[in-house]
Amino acid sequence: MEKIRISSEVNQKALKEEFKKSCQNPSFRKLVKTLDIDGEVAMKYTSSLENTVKELKNCSECPGLIFCKNRLEGHVIYPNKKKKQLIFSYIPCKYEKIKKEQEENRMTRDKEIALASMKDIELTDKRRLPVLKWLNQFCDSYDKNKNNKGLYLHGTFGCGKTYLISAVFNELAKQRIRGEIVYLPELLRDLKSDFDSFADRIAYLEDVDLLLIDDIGAEKVTEWSRDEILGTILQHRMNNYKTTFFTSNLTIEELESHLIMNGNTDEVVKARRIIERIRQLTEDMELLGQNKRK
Repeated sequence: MEKIRISSEVNQKALKEEFKKSCQNPSFRKLVKTLDIDGEVAMKYTSSLENTVKELKNCSECPGLIFCKNRLEGHVIYPNKKKKQLIFSYIPCKYEKIKKEQEENRMTRDKEIALASMKDIELTDKRRLPVLKWLNQFCDSYDKNKNNKGLYLHGTFGCGKTYLISAVFNELAKQRIRGEIVYLPELLRDLKSDFDSFADRIAYLEDVDLLLIDDIGAEKVTEWSRDEILGTILQHRMNNYKTTFFTSNLTIEELESHLIMNGNTDEVVKARRIIERIRQLTEDMELLGQNKRK
């Protein structure tokens, strides 16, 4: 019994020393103060609290999920006080929360697109009638064997641009006309991460009957994304009279400025080349209306 007591006293002394050493770290002291626990309780969890401090530090210096250094990607092990105990659990970091929100938004968006229908389009806002009239005429007269211009549809965030064009695509799909909708920033990410299917994906987007490039102008512009991806797809579709649509929060003039990475002449020429292809492929219209995503 004496040996057990001595061993326990040694362990307690070592624990106190470890806790005292950890308290020299201002971040550790701040965490203990935030949890509002006394030293005797905190001392029992010294090692776990140090892990939390380490993971919080990793998060403060992290530029994104792919650089996460924590044990569980996108999460921090964090304590919650329950009486005189600390319960540790994983909580998502800001990047993980953004990722989850984007996934939820994408699922909602994909469902809306899949169910978009011409008969469900609201007709009460007269400001939208010119666009609706154009889309109805396009839907009625579309012939895949003819040169059918698409639409560069710009307007404020959430006014229904993607939904309207999706409704047209869904209507024409009943006639076995292939349509594809690509969210441009997501497409670029996918192409970067999956080079094995790169050529097949580009070839498909070049030749599909109807293509909507959704939210152009929201992507980060690089020479690769602008000239090698967007430029290649648009050139092929223009040469082969493939109907192409665009949605954007930017006017076509604003998009041109967005595509210029710096002010030198070569950059201006490359941006204008993309804009000229868009002008050849589409008619330019503005959609007015309230934000339907509020």
